Amino acid sequence: GHSFDPLSKFYKVESDAGIVESITLKNFMCHSHLGPFTFGPNVNFIVGNNGSGKSAVLTALIVTLGGNAQATNRGSSLKGFVKEGEGSADVSITLRNKGRDAFKPEVYGSSIIVDLRITREGLRTYKMKNKSGQIVTTKKEELLSILDNFNVQVNNPVSVLTQEMSKYFLHSKGEGDKYKFFMKATQLEQMREDFFYIKSTKSVTEDKVGQYSECLKDLKRTYLEKEDRYKSLASLDEMHTKLEELQKQMAWALNKIEEAEKKYKEIQEQLDKITQQVQELQPKCAELKAEAQHCNTLLKSSEVSMQSLYYTALYLGYSLHWKKSKSDQVYFSHFESKYLITLKIRPNHLKSNFSCVILCNCVFIIVIINSHEGIRSQNPGSCYLQINKRRAVVYMKVQHPHPSDFRREQDMLQRSIETNRRNLQTMESSRSNRLRRFGEHMPDLLNAIQDAHKRGQFKQKPRGPLGFLISLKDPELALAVEVCLKGQLQAFTCDNYEDEKVLQGIMFKVFPKGRRPTIITSRFLQHVHDTKRRAVNHPQYPSVLQALEIEDPVVANCLIDQRGIESILLIKNRTEARRLMQGKNPPHNCTSAFSKDGDQIFTNRTYTADQTRANYLSGDVEEEIRLLQREIENQTAQASRFKQQMKKLDDEIKQNEGLLRRTHIEQKTTKVKLLQFTFLARSKCFLLLLKNEYNTVSCFLFLFTFFRINKTDQEVLKCKHHKKHYDEKRNVQLRNIQTLKESLKSKEQELQESVTKAKLICPERLEVRRSARSLDTEISRLKVKITTQQEHQGDREEILRQYNEALENYTNMVQHVKNLNSFIKKLDSVMNQRQHVYAEFRRFLSARCKYYFDSMLSQRGYTGSMTFDHKNETLSISVQPGQGKQADMSDMRSLSGGERSFSTVCFVLSLWAITEAPFRCLDEFDVYMDMVNRRISMDMMLKVAAGQSYRQFIFLTPQNMSSLPESENINILRLKDPDRGQNNASQGPGK
Repeated sequence: GHSFDPLSKFYKVESDAGIVESITLKNFMCHSHLGPFTFGPNVNFIVGNNGSGKSAVLTALIVTLGGNAQATNRGSSLKGFVKEGEGSADVSITLRNKGRDAFKPEVYGSSIIVDLRITREGLRTYKMKNKSGQIVTTKKEELLSILDNFNVQVNNPVSVLTQEMSKYFLHSKGEGDKYKFFMKATQLEQMREDFFYIKSTKSVTEDKVGQYSECLKDLKRTYLEKEDRYKSLASLDEMHTKLEELQKQMAWALNKIEEAEKKYKEIQEQLDKITQQVQELQPKCAELKAEAQHCNTLLKSSEVSMQSLYYTALYLGYSLHWKKSKSDQVYFSHFESKYLITLKIRPNHLKSNFSCVILCNCVFIIVIINSHEGIRSQNPGSCYLQINKRRAVVYMKVQHPHPSDFRREQDMLQRSIETNRRNLQTMESSRSNRLRRFGEHMPDLLNAIQDAHKRGQFKQKPRGPLGFLISLKDPELALAVEVCLKGQLQAFTCDNYEDEKVLQGIMFKVFPKGRRPTIITSRFLQHVHDTKRRAVNHPQYPSVLQALEIEDPVVANCLIDQRGIESILLIKNRTEARRLMQGKNPPHNCTSAFSKDGDQIFTNRTYTADQTRANYLSGDVEEEIRLLQREIENQTAQASRFKQQMKKLDDEIKQNEGLLRRTHIEQKTTKVKLLQFTFLARSKCFLLLLKNEYNTVSCFLFLFTFFRINKTDQEVLKCKHHKKHYDEKRNVQLRNIQTLKESLKSKEQELQESVTKAKLICPERLEVRRSARSLDTEISRLKVKITTQQEHQGDREEILRQYNEALENYTNMVQHVKNLNSFIKKLDSVMNQRQHVYAEFRRFLSARCKYYFDSMLSQRGYTGSMTFDHKNETLSISVQPGQGKQADMSDMRSLSGGERSFSTVCFVLSLWAITEAPFRCLDEFDVYMDMVNRRISMDMMLKVAAGQSYRQFIFLTPQNMSSLPESENINILRLKDPDRGQNNASQGPGK
């Protein structure tokens, strides 16, 4: 054998993915069992005589890895591959699955096993298994994905070149066949077919656009007809609107609202006029009443004075007999012993011209003494003591707190009870749905958002409420986090302002009244903000961001942007929090801290939380419910005590107010009596100055009193007459007022009933200036006109439906034609670009193929040329045996069979160099070669294989290959001659 090893100078580099590791056949073609055959990673020779199974192995490889039956040239259908007398044929191929191009290595492992079963009916089923033999899937789509991933192309003659394909393309003398082989091997043929298909699709699309354009004209004509009928409905709508307006006016006209209001207004004016008169007469009446009372008072006073003077005159006349005997001292004794007045008179103390005045004053004093006789028994000092005593009692009784303080505290307690009851109701409803903690309508809001999102109303689905989308790592920090986030817990966040408007509309429907959740608009990001530079990082205490579990980065970013939760610490102990925050070195990047009780601590101040319990983030709902129930019970008992105390206090206040009023009255009465008593004491001195000229005084006083009483009687009678007149007049006016009020009330009730009836038809008040008969006539005329037009036009709903349908069809067709024209335009642009790239790619592959072909020929000392004519689709190959210009260039038809086969091998190797595939199969490549050319071709292929050690090569040959060099990269499978039973193979490197 030859000692030269063309593979020895290359390092061993194995292929990672897509090569064939083994193949096993059962009941395939005419073989009961072949294999398993284990292939090497680089060069493999399958050696055996005809009928030993070489072609069966290649055919099984093609069929199992997605090729069709015609590509094998061994049968027209799959059922022909099932051995005669058997129900099915089985093929199992193992592909390597390693390296960076591995396909789902976590599922399949380092190998993928593809099992194919072909039934007698020609059906094939696949099973893809992992390295351990476990079935992963049975879908053919998975096999196609595997082959695309490994770039396996069993229908490409460069990857698998059968004898029939070689005869047809390579050994043919036609230049067109070689060009077709080149195009098929480089997949340029497939690209060209795709271009032809795209062009045909474009042509079909253009034909459809033409058809649609004609159809569009008909649709437009139909649409315009329906539009005219629809527009004719506008006048009908106007008539309906006018009819409704007339019916509303009729409702207000039939109920005689205007007439009732007119009567009501007239009565009101009369009542106002009489009331004004009464008000004008009221001062006059009061003046007359006061004058009459004054006259009555004077009359009574005069009567008393006259009676006293009468008795005094009688007494003075009686006592004249004693004048001479007792001139120094005079005693006046009332004959009825009602009065006892002692007068000490000295005659020289009086002057006669003052007698009348002094006597009149004395009489007036006597009257006062008579009317206040009982005051003599009163002690002024005892009166003041009694008043002061009662004042002290009242003062002591009102020394309680002011009632407004109790009421204010009671109102605060009642509001707290109502708030806790609402929270209790929310907690109880949140047993089954935690969302209800954030509001009674929150589940409905989220359902509405979900429905709107399904309908495509949102570009990005809003997130919220934010408190529902977060959870605590430590439940003890619930109150601290809740006080920190405050309103953000019930807020929602949107990606853009259009979504915000949609969400506001939904909230307006779900929350018709009351406060609605806040909406925060900020661009949604799929990753959480990087807060390393500005976040607080303490070894003992977490930040709010670290204490929360937030799955959605949008929610985390929103809380970071709005509240800065990465810079707020959570410290359970309040004292420790103040020590840390308000010490000399507060934590870096820390803006504030919260204790577990909700207190907020800054570096220079502290705020105590108003909230005592977590309402949204607490974990134990039952415990919260029990605490709320207990607190409500305590507050209810406290409210009951407040109520009792307030009732007791009100009773004491009423009692004290009554006592205070009585004390004030007694105080005023006592002051009056005291003044009168003082005046009486001072007046006694005047009585001592009376003269003894009793006769003159008595007569004069009697006459004066008589005339005065007579005049007073006349004035009293006159005042009584005027008072009676005006009282009668006033009573008449009061009766008129009462009558008018009753009439006014009746008319007001009638008006209200009429307005109520009218509002049932038309809630809004209308000014009606026409009569009911006129309105009824016009309504009847308008109804007749509407009925006539409806009969002429047809059903309104049907017209509207036809119009909308025509409009939709026309609009859709216009848009469809527009889209098709746009598609054609883009297709032209893409096709022009790709055809240019296709021409460049074809030229590039042609140049590379020429280069490698010349290189291969030069290894045997041949020279040649390869000429591509892409326009006529021909490929001519000219070869000159020998060196230089020793012989003329000849095409392959003039070469011997061996030389032609060698040239064909060079052509194939050139195509191998410019195409990519994990493995290459070549069937009986040397069948037409002599020993010399076979040896040269073999050396060339082994050299190419050594240069491409990352690829696998499988050669089928009837030769024994005993002349091959020893190498661990060469694996030889020798098939035994068949006995149509079990077929075995021996294999090994270099054998």
